[in-house]
Amino acid sequence: MIRSITQQKPEEELDRLLEGLNRIFIVGCGTCVTLTHTGGRPEVDAMRETLSEKGKLVTGDMVLPVACDNLTGEALREYGRQMDQADALLIMTCAFGVQTVARRSSTMVVPALDTLFVGKETAPGLFDEICTQCGTCILGETGGVCPVTSCHKGLLNGPCGGTDKGKCEIDSNKDCAWTLIYNRLNAWTLIYNRLKELGRLDDMRKLQKPRNHQGEPRPGKWELKIEN
Repeated sequence: MIRSITQQKPEEELDRLLEGLNRIFIVGCGTCVTLTHTGGRPEVDAMRETLSEKGKLVTGDMVLPVACDNLTGEALREYGRQMDQADALLIMTCAFGVQTVARRSSTMVVPALDTLFVGKETAPGLFDEICTQCGTCILGETGGVCPVTSCHKGLLNGPCGGTDKGKCEIDSNKDCAWTLIYNRLNAWTLIYNRLKELGRLDDMRKLQKPRNHQGEPRPGKWELKIEN
Protein backbone atom coordinates (compact mmCIF):
# COMPACT_ATOMS: atom_id res chain seq x y z
CA MET A 1 0.00 0.00 0.00
CA ILE A 2 1.24 3.48 -0.88
CA ARG A 3 1.84 5.75 2.09
CA SER A 4 3.09 9.22 2.97
CA ILE A 5 6.40 8.58 4.71
CA THR A 6 7.08 10.91 7.62
CA GLN A 7 9.54 11.55 10.41
CA GLN A 8 9.17 13.65 13.54
CA LYS A 9 10.63 17.13 13.43
CA PRO A 10 13.74 17.77 15.57
CA GLU A 11 12.92 18.75 19.14
CA GLU A 12 14.60 22.14 18.71
CA GLU A 13 12.45 23.00 15.69
CA LEU A 14 9.28 21.90 17.43
CA ASP A 15 10.15 24.01 20.49
CA ARG A 16 10.65 27.01 18.21
CA LEU A 17 7.33 26.47 16.41
CA LEU A 18 5.48 26.20 19.72
CA GLU A 19 7.21 29.14 21.39
CA GLY A 20 4.61 31.40 23.01
CA LEU A 21 1.86 28.85 22.39
CA ASN A 22 1.02 27.39 25.78
CA ARG A 23 -2.30 25.62 25.24
CA ILE A 24 -2.03 22.78 22.72
CA PHE A 25 -4.49 20.33 21.19
CA ILE A 26 -2.85 17.30 19.54
CA VAL A 27 -4.16 15.65 16.38
CA GLY A 28 -2.85 12.27 15.21
CA CYS A 29 -3.81 9.93 12.37
CA GLY A 30 -4.72 6.27 12.12
CA THR A 31 -3.25 5.47 8.71
CA CYS A 32 0.14 6.38 7.17
CA VAL A 33 1.84 7.60 10.35
CA THR A 34 1.01 4.38 12.17
CA LEU A 35 3.29 2.56 9.73
CA THR A 36 6.23 4.85 10.47
CA HIS A 37 5.31 5.17 14.17
CA THR A 38 5.24 8.95 14.01
CA GLY A 39 1.65 9.96 14.75
CA GLY A 40 -0.58 7.11 15.89
CA ARG A 41 -2.08 6.71 19.37
CA PRO A 42 1.22 5.74 21.13
CA GLU A 43 3.02 8.73 19.61
CA VAL A 44 0.19 11.12 20.46
CA ASP A 45 0.26 9.92 24.08
CA ALA A 46 4.04 10.33 24.20
CA MET A 47 3.79 13.84 22.75
CA ARG A 48 1.17 14.78 25.31
CA GLU A 49 3.51 13.72 28.11
CA THR A 50 6.46 15.55 26.54
CA LEU A 51 4.52 18.80 26.16
CA SER A 52 3.27 18.60 29.73
CA GLU A 53 6.83 18.20 30.97
CA LYS A 54 7.75 21.34 29.01
CA GLY A 55 5.04 23.31 30.82
CA LYS A 56 2.44 23.25 28.04
CA LEU A 57 -1.23 22.69 28.83
CA VAL A 58 -2.70 20.04 26.55
CA THR A 59 -6.39 20.83 26.15
CA GLY A 60 -7.07 17.49 24.51
CA ASP A 61 -6.07 15.09 21.74
CA MET A 62 -7.58 12.88 19.09
CA VAL A 63 -6.48 10.37 16.45
CA LEU A 64 -8.37 10.88 13.21
CA PRO A 65 -9.10 7.67 11.27
CA VAL A 66 -7.80 9.28 8.05
CA ALA A 67 -6.54 12.83 8.56
CA CYS A 68 -6.56 13.73 4.86
CA ASP A 69 -10.14 12.49 4.31
CA ASN A 70 -13.03 14.85 3.66
CA LEU A 71 -14.78 13.47 6.76
CA THR A 72 -12.07 15.08 8.90
CA GLY A 73 -14.29 18.14 9.37
CA GLU A 74 -17.02 16.09 11.03
CA ALA A 75 -14.53 14.39 13.34
CA LEU A 76 -12.99 17.70 14.35
CA ARG A 77 -16.36 19.13 15.32
CA GLU A 78 -16.69 16.51 18.06
CA TYR A 79 -13.68 18.08 19.76
CA GLY A 80 -14.54 21.67 18.85
CA ARG A 81 -14.66 22.96 22.43
CA GLN A 82 -11.27 21.56 23.38
CA MET A 83 -9.77 22.83 20.15
CA ASP A 84 -11.18 26.31 20.68
CA GLN A 85 -9.46 26.41 24.06
CA ALA A 86 -6.08 25.81 22.44
CA ASP A 87 -3.60 28.36 21.12
CA ALA A 88 -2.57 25.88 18.43
CA LEU A 89 -3.27 22.45 17.02
CA LEU A 90 -0.18 20.24 16.92
CA ILE A 91 -0.72 18.00 13.90
CA MET A 92 1.04 14.62 13.92
CA THR A 93 0.10 13.66 10.35
CA CYS A 94 1.57 13.95 6.89
CA ALA A 95 1.46 17.31 5.10
CA PHE A 96 -1.83 16.33 3.44
CA GLY A 97 -3.44 15.90 6.84
CA VAL A 98 -2.01 19.17 8.14
CA GLN A 99 -3.54 21.08 5.25
CA THR A 100 -6.87 19.26 5.57
CA VAL A 101 -7.14 20.17 9.25
CA ALA A 102 -6.02 23.76 8.56
CA ARG A 103 -8.82 24.22 6.03
CA ARG A 104 -11.37 23.06 8.57
CA SER A 105 -10.22 24.95 11.64
CA SER A 106 -9.70 28.61 12.51
CA THR A 107 -7.07 27.69 15.11
CA MET A 108 -3.40 27.94 14.21
CA VAL A 109 -1.89 24.60 13.09
CA VAL A 110 1.67 23.45 13.77
CA PRO A 111 3.06 20.37 11.96
CA ALA A 112 4.93 17.96 14.22
CA LEU A 113 6.25 15.86 11.33
CA ASP A 114 8.21 16.26 8.11
CA THR A 115 6.73 14.50 5.09
CA LEU A 116 9.65 12.89 3.25
CA PHE A 117 7.99 11.27 0.23
CA VAL A 118 5.22 9.04 -1.04
CA GLY A 119 6.39 5.45 -0.96
CA LYS A 120 5.95 1.97 0.44
CA GLU A 121 7.52 -0.40 2.92
CA THR A 122 9.86 -2.65 0.94
CA ALA A 123 11.21 -4.52 3.98
CA PRO A 124 10.41 -4.41 7.69
CA GLY A 125 11.14 -0.85 8.74
CA LEU A 126 12.53 0.15 5.33
CA PHE A 127 10.60 2.67 3.24
CA ASP A 128 11.44 3.57 -0.35
CA GLU A 129 10.13 6.34 -2.56
CA ILE A 130 8.54 4.76 -5.61
CA CYS A 131 7.31 7.74 -7.63
CA THR A 132 8.12 11.44 -7.76
CA GLN A 133 4.88 12.08 -9.66
CA CYS A 134 6.80 14.04 -12.30
CA GLY A 135 4.02 13.90 -14.89
CA THR A 136 6.35 12.58 -17.66
CA CYS A 137 6.34 8.83 -17.08
CA ILE A 138 8.76 6.69 -19.14
CA LEU A 139 8.14 3.33 -17.44
CA GLY A 140 7.07 1.91 -20.78
CA GLU A 141 10.61 2.33 -22.09
CA THR A 142 12.45 1.19 -18.96
CA GLY A 143 10.84 -2.13 -18.15
CA GLY A 144 8.80 -0.74 -15.29
CA VAL A 145 11.83 0.61 -13.38
CA CYS A 146 11.71 4.38 -12.81
CA PRO A 147 15.11 6.07 -13.27
CA VAL A 148 13.75 9.46 -12.19
CA THR A 149 13.05 8.07 -8.72
CA SER A 150 15.44 5.11 -8.45
CA CYS A 151 18.54 6.80 -9.86
CA HIS A 152 20.21 9.28 -7.48
CA LYS A 153 20.94 11.51 -10.48
CA GLY A 154 17.55 11.01 -12.13
CA LEU A 155 19.23 10.08 -15.41
CA LEU A 156 16.92 9.38 -18.33
CA ASN A 157 19.76 7.77 -20.28
CA GLY A 158 22.18 5.70 -18.26
CA PRO A 159 24.02 4.28 -16.56
CA CYS A 160 26.51 6.99 -15.63
CA GLY A 161 30.26 6.44 -15.56
CA GLY A 162 30.26 5.93 -11.81
CA THR A 163 28.37 2.67 -11.66
CA ASP A 164 30.53 -0.16 -10.34
CA LYS A 165 29.57 -3.82 -10.68
CA GLY A 166 25.92 -2.89 -10.83
CA LYS A 167 26.03 -0.64 -7.77
CA CYS A 168 25.46 3.12 -7.47
CA GLU A 169 28.52 5.33 -6.93
CA ILE A 170 26.61 7.48 -4.45
CA ASP A 171 25.36 4.54 -2.38
CA SER A 172 27.43 1.38 -2.79
CA ASN A 173 24.70 -0.66 -1.10
CA LYS A 174 22.12 0.39 -3.70
CA ASP A 175 21.62 -1.31 -7.05
CA CYS A 176 22.22 0.99 -10.01
CA ALA A 177 18.79 1.84 -11.42
CA TRP A 178 20.00 1.56 -14.99
CA THR A 179 21.60 -1.83 -14.36
CA LEU A 180 18.20 -2.98 -13.10
CA ILE A 181 16.57 -1.52 -16.19
CA TYR A 182 18.96 -3.26 -18.58
CA ASN A 183 18.62 -6.55 -16.71
CA ARG A 184 14.85 -6.23 -16.87
CA LEU A 185 14.85 -5.45 -20.56
CA ASN A 186 17.33 -8.19 -21.38
CA ALA A 187 15.08 -10.65 -19.58
CA TRP A 188 12.28 -9.83 -21.97
CA THR A 189 13.42 -12.37 -24.53
CA LEU A 190 10.03 -12.62 -26.19
CA ILE A 191 9.83 -8.85 -26.63
CA TYR A 192 13.40 -8.73 -27.96
CA ASN A 193 12.71 -11.47 -30.50
CA ARG A 194 9.43 -9.89 -31.52
CA LEU A 195 11.00 -6.49 -32.09
CA LYS A 196 13.78 -8.16 -34.03
CA GLU A 197 11.25 -9.91 -36.28
CA LEU A 198 9.50 -6.61 -36.89
CA GLY A 199 12.75 -4.84 -37.63
CA ARG A 200 12.22 -2.50 -34.67
CA LEU A 201 15.01 -3.61 -32.37
CA ASP A 202 16.25 -0.04 -32.19
CA ASP A 203 13.19 0.78 -30.06
CA MET A 204 15.05 -0.80 -27.15
CA ARG A 205 18.04 1.50 -27.71
CA LYS A 206 16.09 4.72 -28.13
CA LEU A 207 17.48 7.72 -26.29
CA GLN A 208 15.05 9.65 -24.15
CA LYS A 209 14.59 13.35 -24.76
CA PRO A 210 15.71 15.71 -21.98
CA ARG A 211 13.23 15.59 -19.17
CA ASN A 212 10.52 18.24 -19.20
CA HIS A 213 10.60 19.60 -15.66
CA GLN A 214 7.41 21.49 -16.38
CA GLY A 215 5.50 18.40 -17.39
CA GLU A 216 3.05 18.98 -14.58
CA PRO A 217 2.65 22.53 -13.24
CA ARG A 218 2.79 22.96 -9.48
CA PRO A 219 0.71 22.63 -7.47
CA GLY A 220 -0.48 19.51 -9.29
CA LYS A 221 -4.06 19.38 -10.47
CA TRP A 222 -5.81 16.89 -12.74
CA GLU A 223 -9.47 16.74 -13.60
CA LEU A 224 -11.24 13.60 -14.73
CA LYS A 225 -13.21 14.33 -17.89
CA ILE A 226 -16.55 12.51 -17.83
CA GLU A 227 -18.46 12.25 -21.07
CA ASN A 228 -22.21 12.62 -20.78
